[in-house]
Amino acid sequence: MPQLPLPPRVFTRLVDGRICAYDPAADTRGVLSPVTVFPPSPDDVVVDHAVAADLQRAYYATLNAVVCVTADGAEVWRSPLEPRSDRPYGHRPSCVLSSDGRVVWVYRPDAMAGRDRPDQWVALDAGTGAVVAQADLETVGHGGPQLPHPADGQVLLDVGEGQDGSVVYRASLTGDRLDLVKYPWDDRCLIDLSPDGSEFMTVDHGQTDLAVHTYPDGEVRFALSVDAFGHDPDEIYVEWSGGYLSPDILIVSLVGETEDEQEWFRHYSVDARSGRVRAEFDAHAENAYDVQPLGDGTWLTADSSGHPVRWA
Repeated sequence: MPQLPLPPRVFTRLVDGRICAYDPAADTRGVLSPVTVFPPSPDDVVVDHAVAADLQRAYYATLNAVVCVTADGAEVWRSPLEPRSDRPYGHRPSCVLSSDGRVVWVYRPDAMAGRDRPDQWVALDAGTGAVVAQADLETVGHGGPQLPHPADGQVLLDVGEGQDGSVVYRASLTGDRLDLVKYPWDDRCLIDLSPDGSEFMTVDHGQTDLAVHTYPDGEVRFALSVDAFGHDPDEIYVEWSGGYLSPDILIVSLVGETEDEQEWFRHYSVDARSGRVRAEFDAHAENAYDVQPLGDGTWLTADSSGHPVRWA
């Protein structure tokens, strides 16, 4: 039986170098104000971040460390990504907090960082920063967004390897062992998990279609190519963005160019159960990526200040 949808997780933005946390339970629309702001430690350049549900701690990744801080800027722990990389570009570690708040999952793009070792996926104790478990990956990735499952404690990871494609993994913890599953494709980009965790959405690396898969096995339940939206698949592409507006509705982004080579984009709503294209969707977005569905019928875009705007 699918789990009931959970409330949206605390969401964050990096604004003026500080990690801003916003309360998804607040019934607020328009430009949001952070409920808590976390300054990173001096000289740290944040590349990814997450905040605990109780808003007491923030976790962030730099190119060479994962760090935990409090709202007053006190550093609780620091877990170095060793050996230190002197490459400023081409690798971007990621971090995400498990649904129960006990584990910080870290993707390390060690190959591109020049650490002379395979990429790693590491689970850290959120309280201490100690390594709980880790596994080597068969990838040479630039970055890897992660999605924690809302109910079963597992995490999905999408390692982007540039022109070589994208590899999706699933992992769980059993004591001090990281159990790793690699999905049998290298040409699909992970976009979103459904609010109840029963399925997930991907987009073809070549941007020809989107697919909805059952979780956890990854079987394709339905797929939609560009022509399903009434566009020419030789000229229009599915963008690597969008997701679950609600358990029943997907948001899909399409991009193309006008005759004078000006890029345009459109968002569409899709019935997540049947795969039927419903209609164009006005996301109030500045670009194809400027939309973050929260799964509860609301979504975020970006204000010029850097803070999110919530719509319904």
